[in-house]
Amino acid sequence: MSQEMSKSGVPIYRHSEREEEFDYVTENEQTLHAVSNHVEKHIGKISNVFHEIISPQVHLDVLIVNPTKERDYYTLVTAGMSNLPMNVPNGAEKYKFAELMIYLPSNWPVGPEAFNKEENYWPIYWLKKMARLPHEFNTWLYLGHTVPNGDPAKPFASNTSFSGMILNVPTLVEDLKSFFTLSMPNESEVHFFSLIPLYKEEMDLKLKSGTEILFEKLEKSGVNEIINIKRKNVAKKAFLFF
Repeated sequence: MSQEMSKSGVPIYRHSEREEEFDYVTENEQTLHAVSNHVEKHIGKISNVFHEIISPQVHLDVLIVNPTKERDYYTLVTAGMSNLPMNVPNGAEKYKFAELMIYLPSNWPVGPEAFNKEENYWPIYWLKKMARLPHEFNTWLYLGHTVPNGDPAKPFASNTSFSGMILNVPTLVEDLKSFFTLSMPNESEVHFFSLIPLYKEEMDLKLKSGTEILFEKLEKSGVNEIINIKRKNVAKKAFLFF
């Protein structure tokens, strides 16, 4: 079958629901140990770990690094996505294994009680959803890939108009070159990508004009990876009234 393409030449993948049943797995202690050490070496002390109780396909723990005076935001990192290889295209074999991360502002409600509310939990839900997606649909995730919340895309929760995610390199890490790639004991390489929530119009802009244009507009507007539910929509033009 021919590959569906956007106007900018970006491939479009449409995933159907999985028909076969999932295999349920347990925690991989080697992955958790290696990723935890890597995070503490390059980011900071892990204050908490959200362990999954039931894990289809891959066991996804979420490592949490609390805000500090120098780093005024939460850093959340998955540990477990890299337990299985992604189905990468020819030429991208070195990117078969990945983990994802997301940043929350220091005033974001964090904890089991807070996460009972969808308005607080959606970033963690989508962090785990994105980490499981390649294994669920036999595909892959890489820099610049976007995933909408449905078709058509709808907001993640009542407190935001964000309705999709894009993968970026983790620019808030001090030594990106050392952090981006983790060499595992089995000689595989795990790469770390961060998630940035997007508005529907921003995802449309990427499909129409390309990933580079979207990233340029985000950078020009000062958008970084720390979630700001009130940030400017960089794909909307400002209207002047006289």
